[in-house]
Amino acid sequence: MAESKQESSPLHIVVFPWLAFGHIIPFLELSEQLAKRGHFVTFVSAPRNLAKLRPVAPDVRPRIRLVPLPLPLVDGLPNGAESTADVPPEKVELLKIAFDGLAAPFAAFLAEACAGGEAREGHSKKPNWIVLDFAQQWLPPIADEHKVPCAVFLIFPAALIAFVGPKELNDAHPRSAAEDFTVAPPWIPSPSRLAFRGHEAEWIAGAWQPNASGISDFSRFWETTQRCPLMVCRCSHEVDGPLCPLLGDLYGKPVLPSGLLAPYDAAVRAAAADGEGEHDDEESAGIMRWLDAQPARSVLYVAFGSEAPLTPAHVGALALGLELAGVRFLWALRKPVGGEQPQLPVGFEGRVDRRGVVRVGWVPQVRVLAHAAVGAFMTHVGWSSLMESFLFGHPLVMLPLFADQGLTARLMTERRVGLEVPWDDCGSAFRGEDVARTVRRVMVEEEGKEFSRNAKGLQEVLWDTATQERYIDELVEHLLRRRGDY
Repeated sequence: MAESKQESSPLHIVVFPWLAFGHIIPFLELSEQLAKRGHFVTFVSAPRNLAKLRPVAPDVRPRIRLVPLPLPLVDGLPNGAESTADVPPEKVELLKIAFDGLAAPFAAFLAEACAGGEAREGHSKKPNWIVLDFAQQWLPPIADEHKVPCAVFLIFPAALIAFVGPKELNDAHPRSAAEDFTVAPPWIPSPSRLAFRGHEAEWIAGAWQPNASGISDFSRFWETTQRCPLMVCRCSHEVDGPLCPLLGDLYGKPVLPSGLLAPYDAAVRAAAADGEGEHDDEESAGIMRWLDAQPARSVLYVAFGSEAPLTPAHVGALALGLELAGVRFLWALRKPVGGEQPQLPVGFEGRVDRRGVVRVGWVPQVRVLAHAAVGAFMTHVGWSSLMESFLFGHPLVMLPLFADQGLTARLMTERRVGLEVPWDDCGSAFRGEDVARTVRRVMVEEEGKEFSRNAKGLQEVLWDTATQERYIDELVEHLLRRRGDY
């Protein structure tokens, strides 16, 4: 009976993501799911990141506590930089130095949190678990001192986690040069399209090398996953298929799917919105009015996330492609961090007047994707952006730029939910003419109907909320059952 009571008593879980909003937001989605099941979450990040978070869902707000840990100063890191959205790509390694500087403050926080003891309730109770990210290889030893087990939550697609593999397999099959990553590793069942191309392979090879923090990204990943008795992956059997069970075999420990953690609440609000939102700035309101005036499913929404590195050459090729494609479009063009205003080709906006809108800066993406005028999404294939898109059943024009995006693009191409824009043979550039051709194949030509049907199929998968909720239930059951075992 005592064991049954312990298993039913609420957990206190510390949640601590890496300093990127592409990580912070899924960690918050997971936190809300845990809190909806009656558990208490302490969510740790840098102060400004917490201030920029969307509001926590009202029904779980009392069970989610936000705890700020100020970052130490690092030479060369801009003042106030607390996330990857605050720095250009070449300074992210400095952000990792600052992140590593949180080891001592986190140790002090955890010692205080554990002083509450097992008998207390809510946030004053000793933490039962710490859910951390790939980058905190220094955290599990701190948790061990207080006998708090760790679970690493990987927001990357299952394809990347399988492609990387554990350290033991990499030691047996070393990879270092870019060409090593242009083929599937031997532990992926054949045949497989899981491989990087050109610029993607250069990026992944770079992540194998130590950076300014003194350790490579994948060494962080390996050390963290080795020290955590539980891995959680943002995946589902319905989307990732045989990759889900493969992960447990590869890593030799439980690897539980979290489900896809799509932003359902935001999607419901966006779908129910009628015209402009009450808090819209004038530019956002203007975008929504423009969409209201367009025919149903006629607009290509173009956006590449908050971190994707678009060079001036990329911007020029995209502009030419959108001009040649002849379709309506809304382009959310991010201003480079610390850089100048993106330069569009001379006369471009005049030539596409009425059928195209370019917004430099933030766009309410979920509301745009929910709009009836949007018929396809041109994307860098970031996992979170895909989840948002599939909530509304949009086919894809894919332009992967770095990280896991190339692997995801290969899988989405296999599923026939869209097409990739081809790059040149060296994988270093793409042409405007190829952008235009790919856009027209997805939005105008007959084969686009197949992409739309398949995207609608994934929409049905995401809105099967009973299945998605079941993944969280199974995760919580494991956390409850094994909290005293590690």
